[in-house]
Amino acid sequence: MQKVEVIEIESEEKEKENKKSIWAWTMYDWANSAFATTVMGVVLPTYFATYIAQGASVPIWGNAVAIGSLIAALMSPILGAIADFKASKKKFMAFFVALGVISTALLWFVVEPADQALCILLYILGTVGFAGSLVFYDSLLPHIAKEDEIDQVSSRGYALGYIGGGLLLLINAIMIFVGPRLLPGMPEAEAAALMMRLSLVSVAIWWAVFSIPIFRHVSEPAARGEAHEIGQNVVTVGFSRLGKALKDIRGYQDLFLFLITFFVYANGIGTIITMAAAYASDLNFSTMTILGTFLMVQFVAAPFSILFGNLATKLGNKKAISLSLGIYALIAVFGFFMQQEWHMFVLGFGVAMVQGGSQALSRSLIGKLMPRSKSAEFYGFFSVSEKFNTVVGPALMAFITARTGDPRLGIVSLVVFFVAGIIMLRFVNVERGIAKAESVDAQMVEL
Repeated sequence: MQKVEVIEIESEEKEKENKKSIWAWTMYDWANSAFATTVMGVVLPTYFATYIAQGASVPIWGNAVAIGSLIAALMSPILGAIADFKASKKKFMAFFVALGVISTALLWFVVEPADQALCILLYILGTVGFAGSLVFYDSLLPHIAKEDEIDQVSSRGYALGYIGGGLLLLINAIMIFVGPRLLPGMPEAEAAALMMRLSLVSVAIWWAVFSIPIFRHVSEPAARGEAHEIGQNVVTVGFSRLGKALKDIRGYQDLFLFLITFFVYANGIGTIITMAAAYASDLNFSTMTILGTFLMVQFVAAPFSILFGNLATKLGNKKAISLSLGIYALIAVFGFFMQQEWHMFVLGFGVAMVQGGSQALSRSLIGKLMPRSKSAEFYGFFSVSEKFNTVVGPALMAFITARTGDPRLGIVSLVVFFVAGIIMLRFVNVERGIAKAESVDAQMVEL
């Protein structure tokens, strides 16, 4: 009896530790989403358009977004390969969190049009830190969540991210609209600019503080080094593994096809997320409308993220993702006809319905299709697809806007990404892909 009781106690303690690990992992979504909402989404693009670029910001901002994302995309696979070899996912993640936090804090010094280059540089470095940290964050998911709960855990992370990012954005909105009234001796425009800069600094503090749980409570997965790699330089091993992974990934037919599919439809999603504020600013929508829309998106998206996680258990990942892409296509068409400021709220609500669900289910599906023993390597490829969604899309929108002078033509062109994604998803065989990943992990255990 005593032995049974000891086993039960150990099992309960292990379950508690597992729940704490899942909570700590999801809290990083809460932490980093402040950068996504305030810096990438609304405050910095609006600040840049109003005070730094002073009009016609879509071409400049689109290229800045594209450059930062391109750098992040190109470095992700090699970093993932190194991290698996050295069992250093958390160390690499800490480096990129620090890069993102420091770069964001330094945006305080962007004050006037002459600081345009500094603003773009800091934004690019912040984006690299943000994107780089997510490679290692995502790669921890298969190690903390069981196969039957990975969809729910991923969706829970996105839901917390929307709430956390939305909460800080709400605080920032109050600062921007109420703060200037507390500074009667300062011109209103100057006071609003000051509050925007303070909002950017608040992101750095929020990001740093709420990143602490994942480093304290999530264990580092074991290294997956092979015998012939022992004693080799990590960079050499990283490039070697990258070359091998490029060959290996073609052997995972459904994983490879889904990565390509995700790359296609994520271009539409990424462009809508990163370019919405600049697009609305160039349509002369007010800062209050833009901030209000983004706030609504954050809080409406949270329950819809959970909803899509539950929907995936009934319909399957493919059908749930396809549903979200169909709604995104309608959003892009609506964006073309957007004229009144209330249209922005309608478009935002549509985005809120599907944004978190489409991203969370994509992340969890990729986790199902890849072997756990190669999680960082293959999540590196996922990151390439994810980060290129803010390279091709924004660059295309910037190009079309610069050539035609009409950003509406850029937004409607995104429909092709969503329709193509729906079609390509039909050829991904999820059951076959999962079976392949499980067989590879079983072979690793035998070795």
